Amino acid sequence: MATSVSSVFPSKKKKRYTLLTLSFLLLLLLLSFFFFFSRRALEPTLSFYRDLYSQTPFPLLRPLPRSTQFDEITRPISSKSDLDENSNEETVTSFQDKITEKTTVLTSSESDEEKTIPISSKSDLDENSNEGTVPEFGDKITGKKTVPTSSISVLESAFQENITEKTNVSTSSNEEKIRPVSSNSDLEEKTNERTIPQPFSSKHEFQDNLSNEETTEPISSKFDINDKISGKSTAPVSRDTSSDIPSSSDSQGDNARSNAIARMLQSCDFYKGTWVKDENYPLYRAGSCPYVDEAFDCQNNGRPDSDYLKWRWKPDECDLPRFNATDFLVRLSGRRLMLVGDSMNRNQFESLLCLLREALPDKSKMYETHGYKITKGRGYYVFKFEDYNCTVEFVRSHFLVREGIRINGQGNSNPTLSIDRIDKTAGRWKRADILVFNTGHWWTHGKTARGKNYYKEGNYVYPKFDAVEAYRRAIKTWAKWISENAKHGKLMFYRGYSSAHFRGGEWDSGGTCNGETEPVLRGAILNSYPIKMTILEEVIKEMQAPVVLLNVTKLTNFRKDGHPSVYGKNVTAGKKISTRRQDCSHWCLPGVPDAWNELIYATLVEKQALSNNL
Repeated sequence: MATSVSSVFPSKKKKRYTLLTLSFLLLLLLLSFFFFFSRRALEPTLSFYRDLYSQTPFPLLRPLPRSTQFDEITRPISSKSDLDENSNEETVTSFQDKITEKTTVLTSSESDEEKTIPISSKSDLDENSNEGTVPEFGDKITGKKTVPTSSISVLESAFQENITEKTNVSTSSNEEKIRPVSSNSDLEEKTNERTIPQPFSSKHEFQDNLSNEETTEPISSKFDINDKISGKSTAPVSRDTSSDIPSSSDSQGDNARSNAIARMLQSCDFYKGTWVKDENYPLYRAGSCPYVDEAFDCQNNGRPDSDYLKWRWKPDECDLPRFNATDFLVRLSGRRLMLVGDSMNRNQFESLLCLLREALPDKSKMYETHGYKITKGRGYYVFKFEDYNCTVEFVRSHFLVREGIRINGQGNSNPTLSIDRIDKTAGRWKRADILVFNTGHWWTHGKTARGKNYYKEGNYVYPKFDAVEAYRRAIKTWAKWISENAKHGKLMFYRGYSSAHFRGGEWDSGGTCNGETEPVLRGAILNSYPIKMTILEEVIKEMQAPVVLLNVTKLTNFRKDGHPSVYGKNVTAGKKISTRRQDCSHWCLPGVPDAWNELIYATLVEKQALSNNL
């Protein structure tokens, strides 16, 4: 019996503990349900206070800002970051509406004091600029010595404090003033930004910027790029829309600057100078431009050194204007620029495409109109710049005069060169507004140099003819065509002979230039000047039509390091680079041809400045 009683008693105690446990768990469950549903019911209120908390600066216990009666708050822009905050204006306005519902009128003692009005428009800003000290909006909120009445809510005070912080006005001192931004130069000083011209998305955006801001272009050492970095502002270059080069305003200050530019550039010999190291070069990153064909893409082809990219051409008497791709395109608007010549001009053509491409935020707005990829096998390309309604084109013409075929007595065909007839591609030349010609390297090749049964005048093929005299007559044929077809508004360039740097032979006889990593800085080569350039200068002086000679011969004499040499072909990994034939006449890109295009840009700037003085 005792055994049965003792066995029942523990069972009752166990049940009591089980009931307590279940009750506790049920209580926890009820509390959880209560907390969950009460939180959902209070969520809108909590969300409102979270928004308020995120808009309220820390700490909350700082002295409350002084208040004034207001209906509309407009913040003066005090930094570039405030410009970006304007995009959130709709959110701030809605938050302000919540506050202004709770605002009350100040006490009568405050209403008797002098009232300040926040700057709400440009006209208000201009009126304030005539006073000795420009008042800040933040000063107007915090400057009063009276404490806001108790009817002003904490929410309103927090909002005003937030505005005070964003206008950079300290609540503890009224001595430090920050001026509202009233001009582009103020914005640049506050953000410490460099004023180097930035790309614009279209021609219209660039022109609107010119009409609203003071834009300057570096022209020489007097208007150097360092002045731009340090924040100095100068009058913009005036641009006359009736001149050969597109232009903008024509104010008295612009004319004065144009006069200074014209005098400086006109007295400067662009082609007498030296190459200087510049860490801001190249003007576009090696390997970044899709228009550089394989033969000139040295870095992608495995060239190990890169110091050759860091050289800038510096005339002795001035600094060239730094190449501004956007400005170049604006000047080219509505026009056609065409490079006509041999593969050296194609080298320059690809350089110009890469330089101008840097100005385009949307690279798809630049394209070859026929969809062609640049290769040495094709002789005609047209690249369209959609936003500027202009084209940059290349037409292949090895000699500028007509190549032909003659059938000899044995029935074999032999090439000929008619030195008295212009090249058959000349019909395309007529359609261009700006032309850049060249010829030279093909005059040193085998049959051309030998002159046997090759040169032709009329129907007569000379059995033997001097190549130098043939060149003179060919250039005179070209000059005659220019004089007959040059129309008002056309601008003509002739780019001079580009130096080659073969050692131990020529291009077809084992000449090399591999391993050259520095320019030539002294020696007889720097004064080398081929007879063809002397002939060209004489012919251009006799021409009726004005032609600008881009005399790049001496500046290329320095650059034995700039050729592709063995890096003119992309070799797959593990395959040995062939050194049998090296290219020591063309140029790597980026590289020397970029300087030729900088000279074209400098000439455009100079001619525009001169036209503004007429």
